[in-house]
Amino acid sequence: MILEKRIKSLNNKIITDNPYVVYWMQSSQRTEYNHALEYSIIKANSLKKPLIVYFGLMDGFPEANERHYYFMLEGLKEVKEELAKRGIKMLIRRVSPEIGALEISCFAALMVVDRGYLRVERSWREFLAKNVTCPVIEVETNVIVPIEDASPKEEYSAATLRSKISKKLETYTLPLSERKCDVMSINRDLPFENYDIEDIDKVICSLDIDKNVKRSSYYKGGTKTAKLLLEDFILNKLPYYTKLKNHPGEKYSSDLSPYLHFGQISPLYIYNELIYVNIEGKRDFLEELIVRRELSMNFVFYNNKYDSYDCLPNWSKATLEKHLLDEREFIYSIDELEMAKTHDEYWNTAQMEMVITGKMHGYMRMYWGKKILEWSKTPKEAFESAIYLNNKYLLDGRDPNAFTGVAWCFGKHDRPWRERNVFGTVRYMNDKGLKRKFNMEKYTERTY
Repeated sequence: MILEKRIKSLNNKIITDNPYVVYWMQSSQRTEYNHALEYSIIKANSLKKPLIVYFGLMDGFPEANERHYYFMLEGLKEVKEELAKRGIKMLIRRVSPEIGALEISCFAALMVVDRGYLRVERSWREFLAKNVTCPVIEVETNVIVPIEDASPKEEYSAATLRSKISKKLETYTLPLSERKCDVMSINRDLPFENYDIEDIDKVICSLDIDKNVKRSSYYKGGTKTAKLLLEDFILNKLPYYTKLKNHPGEKYSSDLSPYLHFGQISPLYIYNELIYVNIEGKRDFLEELIVRRELSMNFVFYNNKYDSYDCLPNWSKATLEKHLLDEREFIYSIDELEMAKTHDEYWNTAQMEMVITGKMHGYMRMYWGKKILEWSKTPKEAFESAIYLNNKYLLDGRDPNAFTGVAWCFGKHDRPWRERNVFGTVRYMNDKGLKRKFNMEKYTERTY
């Protein structure tokens, strides 16, 4: 079932007599549990027109590099194969997505698009809606509770959003069934080249992108891999999740964040896979999947400065600036940080984990960000360094969760703590706390 509050008209145009319904797939790169895809099929069937799924593959997406592109292309290959099994044609074009969407709209009776929350994603959809002659319908499918229905404003913390979401969960967690296209894709030629992504290495070589950060050999993109990871997590990790999730030396995270980032797996699918699971760690995992993750969507949707120091709450900026001239025991340049050349073995291990694998242990992400704040000349410089490194190396960087995680290290969605040097009343973390709580040797002895 697709509830009306997931569906939003982006313009007031009238359905045309053009030959296709077009689904512009961009942020929801999957064929399963995709409300936008299923809505497109419903509309195509009602109009008795074939459906085309379009994807725009642009050179030089902001802050993306070979690592991100390779992972995404692995998923897109799978999407194309799965759509073909359902009789749906996929058109991939090497073009800025919104330009390609506008060009194909000349053949669209109706266009459907999934929802993105970052500025660039929103600007693309606004551009399309303003310039096409057909209706553009946006369907929200990458969250469980639609952002604006969850809250009409930027929330202060997880606590303030939790109660609002919990009241609506029952409404929005109904399973989503797959529909069959009544009209199969026809062989009518479109005046566009369908960009061949079969050979990903060849595609990467041809794209004009940053190739300095190579693909991760630790994570393969695609819905099939994501589902296998989820299955393994439920069977082997979830029973110990609450107790061991924060231990850097252990591996009890789901590893699903890169797949959620690219829309290769649905949070609703994950939720429904857990409905009948009665395991202690389930509650903590769902807190992160739903409340924490959707708090990050709330943040970037309602705070347009989400990727800059100015996004921080007034209290944290005030206390950090009060301590701006405090003496810092260590100051590292961005190059030293990037190369993990600090005095702190734990921090260096976390940085190298990120550089080599494309992910970082969740608890260490907090410590990592706090130390950048401590070791930078100014909190603004620290914020910019953390965003740069986070977005460059992490497969789930450049993401609402990623921006929110960095901002949290500087006080966002948190409260004032005891005042101290450099941090003021922003929460502090140190290596002694790591040693006291965890077996850090097990973490630092990892080899990648």
